[in-house]
Amino acid sequence: MTGPEHTDVTPRRKGLTRRQRRGLARGIQYAVFAAAVTALAVTADWGRLRNQFAQADIARQMFPDVITLALKNTVLYTLSGFVLGLVLGMVIALMRLSSVGPYRWLASVYIEIFRGLPALLIFIFVGVAVPLAFPGTEIPGGTYGKVALALGLVSAAYMAETIRAGIQAVPKGQMEAARSLGFSPARAMVSVIVPQAFRIILPPLTNELVLLFKDSSLVLFLGVTLQERELSKFGRDLASQTANSTPILVAGLCYLLVTVPLSLVVRRMESKAQEAVR
Repeated sequence: MTGPEHTDVTPRRKGLTRRQRRGLARGIQYAVFAAAVTALAVTADWGRLRNQFAQADIARQMFPDVITLALKNTVLYTLSGFVLGLVLGMVIALMRLSSVGPYRWLASVYIEIFRGLPALLIFIFVGVAVPLAFPGTEIPGGTYGKVALALGLVSAAYMAETIRAGIQAVPKGQMEAARSLGFSPARAMVSVIVPQAFRIILPPLTNELVLLFKDSSLVLFLGVTLQERELSKFGRDLASQTANSTPILVAGLCYLLVTVPLSLVVRRMESKAQEAVR
């Protein structure tokens, strides 16, 4: 005769929930990151770094010229290249969307070439090839004109694709509505479609401005005078004179002084655009 069966009433252990696993994984990642930062901070020779990159007396010698000359020239180069690139990019984008075959082919060839070539080669082309091809002619504006042309040629290819995508993102009904009101195709494009497209592409265009601001450092390959130096050239010259890298660090901080606020503006615009879609 067997006794009554005993039931196991011991509660079973449950595994971690999905949220707990995510929290554990995140905690491990933070711990590894903190350990890596701590190891770098402990092993780095901060004294040598400070002597090479953080000499206060050398940094003071850079002011106010680093702002009134180098940063000013960098901003001027960037804005001139951006404006030229925006105008040229708009023309190329409209050619890319044209119903005329040769226009589309020319725009496609331009975009593929100038998106594929490094910006450095474009600067060398503008500084060397253009004077050789057209002897005795000068690009208007001197160095500023050359930089604007080089940056404009580079940025126009990217802006053209951005503008084209923005125009195609506008609902087709907008063009149909404008046409029903008596607008010609050209007037409808300029007055109705393009303004809406620019509201869509404003964040990527601002991001392109940030990229151009950094690409302006290639101006040194055009050969500039002391009064035409931008941040990178200014910092490199002083670093050579002082045999110290502090001017490079100060120039980098000046870049961040412009690029970080612009990047924050881009994120803010993207957030607003996403909220508007919702």
